[in-house]
Parts: sequence; structure tokens; C-alpha cells
Amino acid sequence: MSDKRFSRVYIPVRTLAPAMILVLNSIAWFTLLSALLEELFEKMQLPHTEILILFGLYYAGIAVSALVGALLFPRARENSLLLWMLLGTITTALVSTIQGNSFVANVFVCALLGISIGMGLPSALAYFGDTTAVENRGTCGGLTWIAVGIGTLGLFVAVRMVDQSLKFAALAGWRAAGILLFLAFSKLRTKLQLPSNSSSYRSILSRKDVTLYLAPWIMFSLINFVESPILRNLFGEETHQLIGFMELAISGVFAVVGGILGDLVGRKRVVITGFVILGIEYAVLSLFSKITASWYVYTVCDGIVWGMFASVFFMTVWGDLAQTNLKEKYYALGGLPYLLAGFLPVVVKPFADSGGIETTTAFSLASFFLFLAVLPLMYAPETLPEKRIKERELRDYVERAKKTKEKYA
Repeated sequence: MSDKRFSRVYIPVRTLAPAMILVLNSIAWFTLLSALLEELFEKMQLPHTEILILFGLYYAGIAVSALVGALLFPRARENSLLLWMLLGTITTALVSTIQGNSFVANVFVCALLGISIGMGLPSALAYFGDTTAVENRGTCGGLTWIAVGIGTLGLFVAVRMVDQSLKFAALAGWRAAGILLFLAFSKLRTKLQLPSNSSSYRSILSRKDVTLYLAPWIMFSLINFVESPILRNLFGEETHQLIGFMELAISGVFAVVGGILGDLVGRKRVVITGFVILGIEYAVLSLFSKITASWYVYTVCDGIVWGMFASVFFMTVWGDLAQTNLKEKYYALGGLPYLLAGFLPVVVKPFADSGGIETTTAFSLASFFLFLAVLPLMYAPETLPEKRIKERELRDYVERAKKTKEKYA
């Protein structure tokens, strides 16, 4: 790839930095908060029914508040985002008050935590979408996801180094630091002019292009989180954690690769490729789950797909589909399958631990449905405007013609 082509996907730091900080701080905070909350409930040895209720309220709070926040936040987006981050700081610090013998207090804190996560997440992603141009959004998504991966890993290590009683305080400090950095960097750029058009949830869901992308995304989210406890039992706790770190490193590289490819050849091809790779990796596990080499195949393939999906499917497609409309509702609907599917491991874990789920069958079904998910994508339109692809192809052709002429001149 020539230097000139790279220059066409270059994004000035001043433009991308506030959005990158906002997304990085929010996603890393949400990821670690959910993991620490699960760890806390296990240490408290709460009954499984109680854990289901608490996590149910937590994820319900995320879903409802995300839909509501997407309606309210565009009216004063930047101020609303700052208040949202402040709420997240306070509620994270409140988690240390959770007690095993106070179910009512635990219910209140978990519901409040869910609200503090979901309320502003669509606007955070919409801020990213409005900051980036359609022809560069995939690359920006890849660069942002590298930052998310590094930030999450660094935060994980830092939180693990402090005492149990200070873990949530450290996470609250991370959230507070995000407020200060977002304030500082957002002042360096001109104020965003938001689109004036707003679509209803009903009109968005009635669009064929939205449903054709949403259906496979829902299927991926369901399979990914349902299989998580099964994979943990197969690999063992330590190996599963090591594989997670390896996938994080691989996904960081392929987030940029997938993002650049998404900007050059289109999002649809990248997403279809990702689903084919997913189907292959689960097919390999279903046939050779007892062979360690298949675990490495799974790790590499899953890291590649997560990187490609993070930059294109999670960060880019929903902003593309919004076009000139306000993007909050599109990102809310696109993010909900991933956010809500986080509840599935809590439900599936007891069955996986008891051996009630046959590993080979689970992986075979996952492979089948992932290949099946490609069908809607075959009929989905490309979200990168065809004009942009043709312009780049024409520029590349002209550049090659010039080089050929100079060579033989």
C-alpha cells in the first residue's frame, strides 16, 4: 500500500483525540466494572438466584437507559456526556457499599450502575461517529480500538495490583481521569455541528439495510457470550485468561487492518470475512476440541475477527447507516445486542459447570449458525458509499498509470 493511500486515511490527532479518549475510558471502565462485579458476587457467595436478579437489573438498567439516553443526550451532548461520566465515577465508588446481607441495597446499586453505563454510551459512540468522515471511519475505529485494548489491559493490571477494598475506588479514579482528559482535549477542536434530522426507533428498525446488519450482529453476540462459559471449562481458568490476553493483542493489530480494509474495499466484505472465519474456528473446535493445537487456531482466528468486528461492526457500520441523521439511536440499537448478551454467561455458567452442555454439540451449533449469519449480509447493501470506492480505485489506477509512464519514458 503506497504512502499516498495511507495519507488518505490519516486523521489529525486533534480531531480524533477527544472521541478516542471518551470511547477508551467508557469501554474499558464498563468491561472492568462488569468483571469486578461478577468477581465480587462470587466472593460474597451469593445464591445463584440472587446473582441472576442482580445482574438482570444491571443489564436491564443498561438497556433501558441506553434507549432513553439516545433520546435525551443530543439536546446538549457534550455537557450530558460530562454529567454521565461524573455519575459513573460516583456509582463506581458506591459499589464498595454492596453487602451480602442487604439484598435491597444491592438491588439499588446494581440498577444504578446499569443506568450509569447505558445512559451515555450511545452518545459516546455517536460523538465518535460525528467526529469521523465516512471514508475514514473504519481506520479511526481501528485506531480507537487499539487504544481501548491497551487501556483495558493496563487498567486490568493496575486494578489487580491494589487491595480488594480499593479496586472499585481505582476504577472510579479512572472514570474521573476520563472527565479531565475529555475536557482538556475537546477544547482543542471546534465544536461539532450535530445533524438536525432525527429518526424514531420504529422507522430505523423498519429499514431493510439496518435489519440485515442487525440480525447477524445479534447472532454473533448471542453465540459469543453463550459459548464463553463452555470455553472456560474446556481451556481451564488460567489458560482461558491467557488466551484472552493473546486475543487482545491480536485484535489490536487486526482492528487497524480491518478498519483500513473497510475504508478501502467496503465494510460488507470485511464483516462477511469475519463470519466465515468465526464459523471455521468453531468447526475446528467441534472436531478437535481435545487437541491443544485447535485451541491456538481458535485463539488466532478469534483475535482476528474481534479486531475486524470492533473497528467495522461495532464502531463504524451504525454511524454509516445513520447517514445525515442523529446517530445516537443507531448506535443504541447496534450496541444493545452486545451489551445485553453479557447477561448470558451468568445464565449458562451453572449448566456448563455441571456438564449439562455437550461441548462438541455446542461448538457445532455455533459454527452452523455463524455460517448461517452470512446469508443476511449477502443481501445487505454496502454502507461505504460506492462513490468513495470508485474514487479510490480511479486514483489508484491513475497513480499506477503515471508510474508505468515514468518507468518507460
